[in-house]
Amino acid sequence: MSLSIEIIAPSGYPNDAATVARGVARLEREGAIVSGAEVAHRRFERFAGTDEERLADLNRLADPRRPLADIVMAIRGGYGATRLLDRIDYAGLRRRLEGTSTMLVGHSDFTAIQLALLAKTGLMTFGGPMLAGNFGALNDSYSSFMHTHFWRAVRDTSVNIESTHQQSHTLNVGGTLWGGNLAMIASLIGSPYLPRIDGGILFLEDVAERPYRIERMLYQLHQAGILARQQAIVLGDFSQSDPVPYDNGYGLPEVIAQIRALTGVPILTGLKFGHIDDIVTLPVGAPARLFSDPDGFVLEATGYPCAGRAKVGVQAD
Repeated sequence: MSLSIEIIAPSGYPNDAATVARGVARLEREGAIVSGAEVAHRRFERFAGTDEERLADLNRLADPRRPLADIVMAIRGGYGATRLLDRIDYAGLRRRLEGTSTMLVGHSDFTAIQLALLAKTGLMTFGGPMLAGNFGALNDSYSSFMHTHFWRAVRDTSVNIESTHQQSHTLNVGGTLWGGNLAMIASLIGSPYLPRIDGGILFLEDVAERPYRIERMLYQLHQAGILARQQAIVLGDFSQSDPVPYDNGYGLPEVIAQIRALTGVPILTGLKFGHIDDIVTLPVGAPARLFSDPDGFVLEATGYPCAGRAKVGVQAD
C-alpha cells in the first residue's frame, strides 16, 4: 500500500524549483503519493510564505476533518520556525497525532519545531532528509545511503546505526534520543520550547559555524545545566567549520577536547547527521541505546511511530 507524504514549508523557500520536482519524482518512484509541493512557490521576504501561511502548514495537521499523511516532510530549513513557536496548536496536534503512525521529518531550522513539540506534547518526530536539499539533490550528489536509511527507518520498527569512526570512550548506556541543530537548541534555552531531558543521548550538528562559535554554544548548553544531565553527546557533521588563520590551529578537535575536559560527559564523533548528503534518519524523543568502544559505536532506537509498518498492519513496538 502506498505511503502518503505531505510537504510543508515552515522556514525558508527552496532556491531552485528543480530541486522540488526532482525530490517529488524520487519519492513517487518509491511508491509514495506526494501532496503539498505547491508550498515551494510561496515567497515572503526570506521565508516560504508569511508567518500565517507557514503556521497553517503545521496547524492544519490538527484538523480532524483532514486525513493525516503517513509522512509530513519539511521542504527545507533556513530560518523562520522560531517565529511560529508561540502560535503552534500544541494541544490540537497532540490530540490529532498522539498514538498515530504519522512521521514528521526534517532537520536544521526544523529542530526548533521538533523540540517544541517534544517539550509541549511529548510527540516524537524525526531528524532526517528534507525534500529540496536531500531528495532533490542533483544526480551526482544524490545519496543512496540517505535514501536507503530513510526508507528503512520508515518501514521498520527500529533504527540501527553503526560507525567505525574511532572513539575515546567505551559506553553502554540508554536514554531518550534527542537533539538536532546546535544553534537552534542554544536559541531555545530559557524558553518553554526546549524539553528537559534527563539521562538522554544528545546528538548535535551545525553548518557554517567557526570552531569558537561551536564552543560558545556548547558552553551555553553546559552553563544551562543541559550537558551534565546527558548520558552521552554524539556529534554529527559540522560542515564548513574549518578554522581561519586567526584561529591559529584552533579547530573542532580542540573544541571537543575542551568540552570533554569541562563537563566529563562522554562525547562521541562521526555520526552521519547534518547538512551532508549521507544523512541518517533519527527518531527524536525515542528510547535508545548507545554502545561504543575504541573501534566505533552502535546507536539503536525503537518505540517510535512507523508509517510503513502501520500500512501493512504491523504495530510499532
